[in-house]
Amino acid sequence: MTGAVPPDRRRFLTAGAAVLGAAASAQLWVPAAARAAETPLPDGVFSLGVSSGDPLPDGIVLWTRLAPDPLNGGGMPDRVVPVEWQLAEDHRFRKLVRRGTAQARPEYGHSVHVDVRGLRAGRTYWYRFRTSGQLSPVGRTRTAPHPYSSGGSLRMALASCQNWQHGYFTPYADMLDQDPDVVVFVGDYIYESTPSATALRRHEGTGEPFSLVQYRNRYAQYRTDPDLAAMHANAPFVVTFDDHEVDNDFAGEIPQDPDKQPHDAFVARLTAAYQAFYEHMPVRATAVPDGPHIRMYRRLEFGRLARLNVLDTRQYRSDQATSQEGAQDPSLTMLGAQQKGWLLNGLKNSPARWNLIASQIMMAETDLKVGEGKLWFYDAWDGYQAERNRFLQEFRQVRNPVVLSGDRHLTMISDLRTDYADPDSDVVGAEFVGTSISSNGDQDQEAFRREWDPRRPDNPHWKLLDAHRGYHLFDVHRDRIDAQVRVVDTVRRTTATPSTLARLRVRAGHPGVEVV
Repeated sequence: MTGAVPPDRRRFLTAGAAVLGAAASAQLWVPAAARAAETPLPDGVFSLGVSSGDPLPDGIVLWTRLAPDPLNGGGMPDRVVPVEWQLAEDHRFRKLVRRGTAQARPEYGHSVHVDVRGLRAGRTYWYRFRTSGQLSPVGRTRTAPHPYSSGGSLRMALASCQNWQHGYFTPYADMLDQDPDVVVFVGDYIYESTPSATALRRHEGTGEPFSLVQYRNRYAQYRTDPDLAAMHANAPFVVTFDDHEVDNDFAGEIPQDPDKQPHDAFVARLTAAYQAFYEHMPVRATAVPDGPHIRMYRRLEFGRLARLNVLDTRQYRSDQATSQEGAQDPSLTMLGAQQKGWLLNGLKNSPARWNLIASQIMMAETDLKVGEGKLWFYDAWDGYQAERNRFLQEFRQVRNPVVLSGDRHLTMISDLRTDYADPDSDVVGAEFVGTSISSNGDQDQEAFRREWDPRRPDNPHWKLLDAHRGYHLFDVHRDRIDAQVRVVDTVRRTTATPSTLARLRVRAGHPGVEVV
């Protein structure tokens, strides 16, 4: 929903630590005798907070992970721990609608994923967990609209690229105030880089993560950021990964530096990274990894208003090209045959007014060469020219396609055209490349302009270009999408001043994007 925040939601948002921290010992819903009979766990088992994700009209995933010593493997005993959960229609839990017990298993880092079903569509709910006499923070979530609803509106936030060492995650504080119905996170939730002695906030550990415990520690560190934790506790997330959740610019089972990471060693790294990703994300059991494989591409429906296609542009791609000629090789694939067929079928047969595509990497062209000729980023869709161009041709038959991307650490908003070699070719859609939450830190804006402004004449499809930190906010209506580029003045302090850098609009039936 958009506009004014209803009183019950606003009260929850502004209650702060009082509501998030503890629902008071009087609200522990298990008798004292039963609590006393449990084997006590260390204090602080809910140090990583709570979150929810992948909303359905009748369901939601609830998440937590028990980790009293989060940066040292979790600190839990090597046994299965029962964790009770409750879901209610009010934040005081007087109107319970579901409750149960989940098993936090050591083989999954004592994470808990509860797939609650049988809920009412388009409703706000509150949830919490309890184990060993300890109560989790309270979370708030929301189900998707009824499958056949065609009215109303949807408020959606787009986020990506949060590097712990580059800054605090201050854009989430503003996102919390904007109260989105859902947050779409398109990759680089963690960074695998080595701890830096000069970083604003230093990564835990002594080097890059390779093992499961090392990846768990890195995710746990990121989960302790207070602004990220508060946002997770206030709205459902729809997540996918890009490269830094594993290794920079990896492709399938090929690392960035194959001469330094033998295949078997990298497969072991993929296995660890995917499992740690699953353990820390509010995703369904369909995403439980199978060794070095994880199913991430999926589709979510928001009534007849919007269909969200979430891509995986890492696991199935061909290795990156290293030249312009290579990038135009028709055999190269970003998505793989199965995912590509799934996406095209879902776009062409969609009943939704808006067909949204969450793509980790940019689809529109970025011509880096000033003047004659072309120079591309080969890790983005530009490196897979033939497949990208076929997709753009297919978009002619898709109702209101809009691509939501990340990766670039800058805002780059573009028209999608059928042929970037012809600046007069048909516009078939719009793309919003969201800036980063913190990656690249507080950039020198003048230096950015000196580097990028000369490229704008060679990229006439670009509508907006900026390098502030932040996120994008979308109000989706039947006749239009109103977008805001929300930015902060700094990520080098724990608090920041937010503002709206720009407002844009995509009108139904009119491909492309307008600066308002």
